[in-house]
Amino acid sequence: MRRMSLALAMMLSTVTLAVAGETPAPEGAKVYFINLKDGDTVASPVVIRFGLTGMGIAPVGTEAPNTGHHHLFVDAEPPSGDALNEAIPMDTHHIHYGKGQTEASVTLPPGKHTLQLVLGDWSHVPHKTPVMSDRITVTVESDEAKK
Repeated sequence: MRRMSLALAMMLSTVTLAVAGETPAPEGAKVYFINLKDGDTVASPVVIRFGLTGMGIAPVGTEAPNTGHHHLFVDAEPPSGDALNEAIPMDTHHIHYGKGQTEASVTLPPGKHTLQLVLGDWSHVPHKTPVMSDRITVTVESDEAKK
């Protein structure tokens, strides 16, 4: 009996992982930067405002239709292939806003940086039709340039 319970638990966990990457996004949903555009020069820390149309924001763990939460990719490639069916990593290049935040103050070193928003579902997995912003490049000015 114990072996059967363990086997069932493992099977169900596999099903949950497979289904997580299948959370649908409505057609036309878009995520974007409200206050930044490609080529901007900014000072650090930079306040970044996240925009979303066609969907709503919900904290991690809230499984509700047409919702998700923001992830900021900093100097990271957009997810593709198998990564679209996996949870977005959590590190200095993949910042999670799982409480439902719609803006953040981000400290970046001087120089050029790429930024991209990716909406994740209740379990940090991109939606079945990924909802991703354009990838933009910003230049963070050095402290010397600010003087």
